[in-house]
Amino acid sequence: MPYEFKMDRRVAFAETDMAGILHFSNFFRYMEEVEHAFFRSLDLRVHEASAVGSMGWARGEASCRFMRPLTNEDVVELHLLVKEKRAKSIAYEIVFLKDGEEMARGNVTAVCVGRIPGEHRLVAVDMPTEVDEQVQVAPPTLFEGA
Repeated sequence: MPYEFKMDRRVAFAETDMAGILHFSNFFRYMEEVEHAFFRSLDLRVHEASAVGSMGWARGEASCRFMRPLTNEDVVELHLLVKEKRAKSIAYEIVFLKDGEEMARGNVTAVCVGRIPGEHRLVAVDMPTEVDEQVQVAPPTLFEGA
């Protein structure tokens, strides 16, 4: 469905801390990886550049609640759900599962931004039509507590 995406990711040794636990910052990297894979699955791009400027997805907000540690060589299923879609942003919920058990749950709001050539600032812009047409919001019953 165009409101959810799942992928597996193996924890690499270089991503762990001295205790062999996945460093907290990598949960945010994993959330970005699954978002990009979701876009690719729909034949969409997360960044476009042209002579008139560029467009991408900046983080407006990101959070993660950690329940259990992930360690080196663990295979984690990343389950992305589109929680909300507005003209200029998409909010995701990403659940981290190991052997069906929830390990962490993250939320990311990605804001569609553009950069005008010669200017060094980003401006929120409406998402491209193809993104708006393809990305759908998941039914509320799929979220925790529904």
